Amino acid sequence: MKIEVWSDFSCPFCYIGKRQLELAIEQFNYRTDVEVEFKSFELVPNAERYVDYNVNEILSKKYGITLEQVQSNNQSLTERASTLGLEYHIDTMKLTNTFDAHRLAQMATQYGKKMEMVERLFKATFTESKHLGDHETLADLAEEVGLDRNEVLEMLKTLNYTQEVRLDEKEAQEIGVRGVPFFVIDRKYALSGAQSNEVFLQALTKAYQASHPFTIISENDNGSSCNDGSCSI
Repeated sequence: MKIEVWSDFSCPFCYIGKRQLELAIEQFNYRTDVEVEFKSFELVPNAERYVDYNVNEILSKKYGITLEQVQSNNQSLTERASTLGLEYHIDTMKLTNTFDAHRLAQMATQYGKKMEMVERLFKATFTESKHLGDHETLADLAEEVGLDRNEVLEMLKTLNYTQEVRLDEKEAQEIGVRGVPFFVIDRKYALSGAQSNEVFLQALTKAYQASHPFTIISENDNGSSCNDGSCSI
C-alpha cells in the first residue's frame, strides 16, 4: 500500500496531518505493508525569501480578521498540536519561500533520508522558528539527518532538483489538489486536510480490504489457513 502526501513546510496543518497519519499507521494491522512518500507543494510559490512582516499580520490580512482573532486561532492550533506531542510557536515562525526546502527534501530522497529530512524541516519551522529560506540553516538541518553539509550548500547554489519539485506540483494540479495536506492511498482514495488518526485508520483499512479481498484473518495450529470455519492445507 502506497500513501502519497502533498504538503508544504509553511503549513501548520501539514505537520499535524503527518503526525495523525503516523499514529494511524502504528495502529494498522498491516503497517509493514505501508509505504509513505512525501510530495512537494508550494502554497505561495511567489513568496519572498525574506519578509519584514510576521505571520500574524499576514493571516490577519488574508482572512480579514483582527490580530486578536489570529492569536486565538494560533493558540487553538498550538493546543491541538500539543495533544500529538508537537510543540508549536506559530507567533515566531519565519515566513519565507519554501522552494529550496523542497529541493533539499528531494535531494535527501537520493540518500534514503527523505522522511528524516521532512520531519526535521517541519520541526525547524514550527517548533524552533528557523528560517527555511536561509541556505546555511538548511545545510545545518541536512547535516543533522546525515547529509553532507558542503554538498547541500553547493546544491542550493544550483537549480538541481527543481524538476523533481515541479513534477510533484504538476501531478498535484492534474489530480485536483487545491490545498494541503492532501493524502492519496493507492491512487484510489484521497483525504484532504489534517484528519484524525481514526479517519486515517478507517481509510487504510478500506483501501487494504479493497486490494486484499481474501485476507487471512487467522491460522490454525498446523499452519493451514482458516476463515469462516473452513480450512485448507
